[in-house]
Amino acid sequence: MYSEADRLRAIELYFKYGKKIVAVVRELGYPTERHLRRWIEAWKAGDGTVKSIQRKPRYSAAQKR
Repeated sequence: MYSEADRLRAIELYFKYGKKIVAVVRELGYPTERHLRRWIEAWKAGDGTVKSIQRKPRYSAAQKR
């Protein structure tokens, strides 16, 4: 997993490179294009921080029982 500082660095480079996702991934070697998009969406929706993005649970509580 990546720290919040790593995520913010990737987002800063995204804006520095004129919103070019591929350039950021090439320079840093992380994250994937999909993850960077998700980080940017979370950053825009939040208060300027990037918190962990929670996955949807695979099974509901009823299915687990």
